[in-house]
Amino acid sequence: MNKRLFLILIILLSSCSNDDSGYQPTPFPLEIPEIFSTNIIPPVIPTDNPLTVEGVTLGKKLFFDRILSADGTQSCATCHAPQKAFADNLPTSIGVDGISGTRNAMPLFNLAWNYGERFNWDGSALSIERQAEEPVENPIELHSDWNNVVDRLQNHPEYPELFQLAFNTSTITKELTTKAIAQFERTLISANSKFDRYTLGQTSLTPQELNGLDIFLREDKGDCFHCHGNPNNPLWTDNDFHNNGLDATFADLGLGAITGNPNDNGKFRSPSLRNLAYTAPYMHDGRFETLDEVINHYSEGLQNSPTIDPLMKQIAQGGVQLSTQEKADLKAFLLTLSDPSFLNNPDFQN
Repeated sequence: MNKRLFLILIILLSSCSNDDSGYQPTPFPLEIPEIFSTNIIPPVIPTDNPLTVEGVTLGKKLFFDRILSADGTQSCATCHAPQKAFADNLPTSIGVDGISGTRNAMPLFNLAWNYGERFNWDGSALSIERQAEEPVENPIELHSDWNNVVDRLQNHPEYPELFQLAFNTSTITKELTTKAIAQFERTLISANSKFDRYTLGQTSLTPQELNGLDIFLREDKGDCFHCHGNPNNPLWTDNDFHNNGLDATFADLGLGAITGNPNDNGKFRSPSLRNLAYTAPYMHDGRFETLDEVINHYSEGLQNSPTIDPLMKQIAQGGVQLSTQEKADLKAFLLTLSDPSFLNNPDFQN
């Protein structure tokens, strides 16, 4: 064989060994709950990271794998455990170095319906993919280095093949790693609470729970629905940012530290009210240990400040001034938004 033919053969063999096999990952059809399909618009799935069976499988493995942390002792699931609605029940999460942060771990569910595409308490991440990047290198979280993580994944006996199946390449990158994690997180759907079943005509609420719903929706009572939705918004959050009267001055500027706008100081994202039975403590800094404390805050504990949200209409009197019975009824309703089947869904377990 002459040199020219040899070179041509090498080129042909090389081209055949690239990703020309026609292989495509298997599309993952996201199952939209009936309670969502009839009330809210479809979820946000980026065109450059469509859900696939292989991508979700890879993302799930990565989510629970301690290989992402500096010392191999923690994973994403350490602070976002399925049995706790993907939260961790600490006021503020503790990283691999034993250092406690300043923020409560937000529970993870229904993230694909965050139409504003701002994640974290302060809105610092503009997509789920970007949100997945930061904890790996954060010194008070996994405190690792992405270059080291990628090297460990690349030299792992399983991951190159899993990336090949998910993304048609065995060359692992930070971007593909976070895309896989984001795919898994978009499948975390919670929509089977008692109130969901009530809305679908499958069960009934007690008189106390119904009265709590009335208090929740009335502007002259709880006045909760502006930030946290209503039966026609079963996400139970507006996915927006508010100063809800926690402090008169701010040690943590929240959204204001991200935007640089003083008018955003003290604003934090409204969390969903789903699964409150499992996600204590509450607020961005975990200051309230119980749901009763949260209700007391809005009833008589509001603190005024220059950026207080106009929706805190009863700020002058410290809150909405609920009676003891009204507080109990409101709590009873809020607990109907919790979904025990979400905690035990085998698709979300390690």
